[in-house]
Amino acid sequence: MLTPRHQALLMTLAGMTVGVAVFGTVLAINGNRDDGDRATDTVTSQPTTTPSPRGDGLQADSLQYAAQTFGTQKAPVTSEIPTGWRSAQEGTRPRYLDPTGVWQIRFDTRGSSKSPDRQVSDRERSIQEQQLTVISRDNGTLVYTYVDKTRGPRMGLSRWISTDNGDSSAVEITVGGRPQDEAGLRAVLERATSSLKLADADYRPS
Repeated sequence: MLTPRHQALLMTLAGMTVGVAVFGTVLAINGNRDDGDRATDTVTSQPTTTPSPRGDGLQADSLQYAAQTFGTQKAPVTSEIPTGWRSAQEGTRPRYLDPTGVWQIRFDTRGSSKSPDRQVSDRERSIQEQQLTVISRDNGTLVYTYVDKTRGPRMGLSRWISTDNGDSSAVEITVGGRPQDEAGLRAVLERATSSLKLADADYRPS
């Protein structure tokens, strides 16, 4: 039989046991809460993708070509342009762009009574671009560079083609890109010229 002293000692031990259990439970809860807070505060950064700059110029040997027909039903015009370049404008003044929008070729098939040489002079005077530099103006072809406010340095090659020994101009062909694309742009212009076919004239440039 327990004496009053033993009973008091047992009650004290029981109270200490309950206190330790409660304290341990509180620690466990607080520990879980801290882990949750830390998980919430931790932000996992996602890698960002930066578009790679197109450092290399347009390479002539990387291009393939396909014939495109434009103009009007009564006076269709056919010429070969790089495959993958899509039409952004049709009719007598079609324009074709590569998927990135860096390079383009456009035609004007409306014709003019002005000679190719006169067209070159008029175009040179009409260009209102920053830092315009004319590289050459030979044989009805104007080659120039300038700086576009949005796209930076650009290059253009414009050619006027005559079907009457230079008295007038039948078609204008202009290609555009960047200065480092010059070799490829010249190849595109030469291919468009050599493959040009006009319905109302037996014209196939040599």
